[in-house]
Amino acid sequence: MSKTLADWQSAAAALQFDGRPFIGGARAAARSGNTIEKVNPATGAVISHVHDCDAADVDVAVAAARAAYESGEWSRAGAAFRRERLLELARLIEARSDEFALYDTLDMGKPVRESSTVDAPGSAALYRFYGEAIDKQEDLIPVTPPGSTALVTREPLGVIGVIVAWNYPLEIVTWKLAPALAAGNAVVVKPPVEASHSTLLLAELAIEAGIPAGVLNVVTGRGSVVGKALALHDDVDMLAFTGSTEVAKQLQQYAGQSNMKRLALEAGGKSSNLIFADCEDLQLAAEKAAFGSFYNQGEVCSANSRIFVERPVYEEFLELYAAAARAYAPGDPLDPETGIGSLVSEAHADTVWATIENARRDGRIVTGGTRPEIGGSRAFIEPTIVADVPADHEVHTREIFGPVAVVTPFDTEEEAIARANETPYGLAASLWTGSLARAHRVSARLVAGTVSVNTVDALGFTTPFGGFKQSGFGRDLSVHALENYTDYKTTWMQWG
Repeated sequence: MSKTLADWQSAAAALQFDGRPFIGGARAAARSGNTIEKVNPATGAVISHVHDCDAADVDVAVAAARAAYESGEWSRAGAAFRRERLLELARLIEARSDEFALYDTLDMGKPVRESSTVDAPGSAALYRFYGEAIDKQEDLIPVTPPGSTALVTREPLGVIGVIVAWNYPLEIVTWKLAPALAAGNAVVVKPPVEASHSTLLLAELAIEAGIPAGVLNVVTGRGSVVGKALALHDDVDMLAFTGSTEVAKQLQQYAGQSNMKRLALEAGGKSSNLIFADCEDLQLAAEKAAFGSFYNQGEVCSANSRIFVERPVYEEFLELYAAAARAYAPGDPLDPETGIGSLVSEAHADTVWATIENARRDGRIVTGGTRPEIGGSRAFIEPTIVADVPADHEVHTREIFGPVAVVTPFDTEEEAIARANETPYGLAASLWTGSLARAHRVSARLVAGTVSVNTVDALGFTTPFGGFKQSGFGRDLSVHALENYTDYKTTWMQWG
């Protein structure tokens, strides 16, 4: 039986919060003794106090990770051992799926319907995917001259630093952790200060699953302190990141200033969605466009927030799109009927609202454009569709990270491609057409890591996800993600 609002409210009231970091296999208070007040953005109520760690805590965590890695208990364990531990971790996540879902919902405001049916079970499934992938990898014996043999093996890098964003707290950290752990590395995670609790629970379950102490460490605190210390640390071999382009650029500088650590950066996005007049189902295209721009409150790096529509179907699409947007009406995140939840904070909602007000002044609000107060919180914004704004307006150029999309007509295929690529980002794009030739032709010219044809924002465990241009480099998901956390080692043996 599906849970009701009352069920989720009762479960949330019984939830226990522990904001201490997890280092060397156990909880420990931040050395500074300082904490950060954590507020539920949907209610404004204080739900916990997350420990405000600093560089001293990072040093201890990195040392614990290094010791665990060098011991070989995980890094040199057989593939079967690591596989079974990750499969057990997946089982434990599933067993406490509702707890994980509530942590993410109460921390950052997303609907519990999504965190409980998509995020938590999806994360468990991804640990299972990489667990099963471990013993399916193959090393190489390339051709060499007579009297010699060369072995080419994939080796773990050592200590991995992970810094992730708050929009999918459990899922995105899993995208990094699952392949990093599968490859045999030890990890130090800096979770988002806005949403740390699901990652902390994950670290506890890793110990329960039999992953050795020190292999997975979580240091809570501010990115400007903990994230910077991790990025500058000379004993961190590689850094995996999901977040803004601005921070990604800072991390590149820190890597160069320290030990030239490797980086995999999934940064910002401003994805386009091209609707051609030969689209065979304009209603479906409008519904998917609403999903692509408003799901998760629009707090999605690959959100399709720039919609370009061929002029003959522009007005019809705009009407259908506005109607579809109404299915994403904001409400209590614990209510299973809610369309979208709150934004991550009232401060972030203020920024998004300022953009909407600018668009109202400079263009036209097709639908939405309101900021309702729900449950005493001003962190809610109605899905908003903007039209008739100049091409250089911030709704076209800036990653808003909220439920705001802009719709623009185009006349030719060339114009559509040019407008889609007219951005510093290259994370994702979508296009709708009934022509297979056009689908191939246009997708080949769109500069994006993923191009979805007749759908939006498509991804899966078996396909790599990441971007071009200022959306970063490196790939999450699929077996290709293992390449972020390993490198080739050649062992040449001379016999003659």
